[in-house]
Amino acid sequence: MRTLLLGIFCTMLAFSQTNAAHKEKASTATQKPLVTFVELGSVNCVPCKMMQPVMKAVEEKYNGKVKVVFHDVWTKDGAKHGERYRIRVIPTQVFLDANGKEFFRHEGFFPEKDIDALLEKQWSK
Repeated sequence: MRTLLLGIFCTMLAFSQTNAAHKEKASTATQKPLVTFVELGSVNCVPCKMMQPVMKAVEEKYNGKVKVVFHDVWTKDGAKHGERYRIRVIPTQVFLDANGKEFFRHEGFFPEKDIDALLEKQWSK
């Protein structure tokens, strides 16, 4: 009997922690991002390929605070975004605030540590 009660208690404890983690993840996912990081490049350009792990790391690190968007401007669908943001070279990174207003732009490879510094500076204003 004691073993049965212990088993039930452990099961309930595990489910309650899983549910709390799920609720936290869901609230983060529904939160409006503070920054949108728009990467304009191509899957065929070397510096653009170097940005792929950087974009993934930023998205994971800031978990809902930063929305990362990639547009391949060498495709028919992506070309319109290159025109919209008036890019001159690829890759180009455009950072938008929560209202969609551009607050920073960078051309070429942009290291993760520099993006971190940019975001911290933006959020400290």
